[in-house]
Amino acid sequence: MTARRHGKHPKVVRMSVELPLWRALTGYRVLTLVYTLCLVALSYRKYEHPLVAVGYMGALTVWMALTWRRTTSPERCTRHFLIADLGFAVGGILLTLLVDSRARIMDGAPTLPSIWAAGAVLGFAIKGGWRWAAVASSAVAVANLVVRQELARDTIHNVVLVWVASVAIGYVVEVARASERTLARALQIDAATRERERLARDIHDSVLQVLAMVQRRGAAIGGEAAELGRMAGEQEVALRTLVSGGLVPPARPGTARPVPHEADGDGEARSVPYDEGAAGRAAASGSVPSAAAGEPCDVRALLAPHAGAGVTFSEPGAPVVLPAAAAAELAAAVSAALDNVRVHAGAGAHAWILVEDEPHAVIVTVRDDGPGIPEGRLADAEREGRLGVALSIRGRLRDLGGSAEWVSVPGQGAEVELTVPKGAAPEGGKRGKATA
Repeated sequence: MTARRHGKHPKVVRMSVELPLWRALTGYRVLTLVYTLCLVALSYRKYEHPLVAVGYMGALTVWMALTWRRTTSPERCTRHFLIADLGFAVGGILLTLLVDSRARIMDGAPTLPSIWAAGAVLGFAIKGGWRWAAVASSAVAVANLVVRQELARDTIHNVVLVWVASVAIGYVVEVARASERTLARALQIDAATRERERLARDIHDSVLQVLAMVQRRGAAIGGEAAELGRMAGEQEVALRTLVSGGLVPPARPGTARPVPHEADGDGEARSVPYDEGAAGRAAASGSVPSAAAGEPCDVRALLAPHAGAGVTFSEPGAPVVLPAAAAAELAAAVSAALDNVRVHAGAGAHAWILVEDEPHAVIVTVRDDGPGIPEGRLADAEREGRLGVALSIRGRLRDLGGSAEWVSVPGQGAEVELTVPKGAAPEGGKRGKATA
């Protein structure tokens, strides 16, 4: 049973392609701080005002100790923090003019924050994209040019490298975020589509078949029942159109819409004998043994009741175990396949059910000796809104991670092979009853 039925909200799994970037930025800031402390320690005796350098590095170390967790996630890394962090970087670069000698600066000596300053720029890139990165890297570039006071080759190289790297990372982050939003939207649409197909499948297995029975019985009885049957036929057409995703065709005053006469469509609009047993089972919503989706269930016990004068059932000697919810869906798909045999293969057709227990899957084959399925008939049926195969069989198997494959030769019967991987369960957890 889903968490919503228990009154609880399902756990939301948040995806983020940028989380690894935030963790990498945190590691970069810590490692570059250690590197910068080593540089200052090695150059201590070369500074003109070494105590100022020590004071700055002490303040920077305290700042890092207090704020290192800020760059572990986008929620913690606020705009105010980024501005303050960039201030530490730019301030340290400008402070180099007071700490170091002019000769050492011109010889290419590193600034006080050294490569740690790039971490502040990368924070802007990951948080705000390439535009924020361009602004932050420009501020660092201006500070470096002020300190060097000339456009030396090494200075220009370092400035351009930081600017290009930060802008590129910011652009990649923006593309990744857009892709993540697209993926999340696609997953939502896929979930909504699957839920719609599940509801349409249940409607097909119950309401549509009952409406078809009412339409036929009303036409046979006549009188007021005929009018009731006509209305039921119109509602069947409208409902078929809705569950197949189309629009309801407008009805002309005083006329009835054409009513398809199949319980499970094969694409041909013709009158066929109606199987009241199938409609009765759908109307009563025949349930399978209630069990949690993960509990084992012997598929043979669910399929054995189909055996009879017109159906031969073959099973292995050992239990064929699937999770209860998956077994129920497989049994419902087999029942829908047998309904197709009864409706379309004719009253004298014989059907065979074969259950196979493979190492990684359960395979159930339903075969009949009827006239077979003409090529393209199943696709035509789905386009026309008769979704017995598309929803009651294929839809169920797809939700289980399995498949349904048809083999048919006109005049030699049809065969459908239903494959369900072991351990499969319908998406969304247990759904309670499954119509057969």
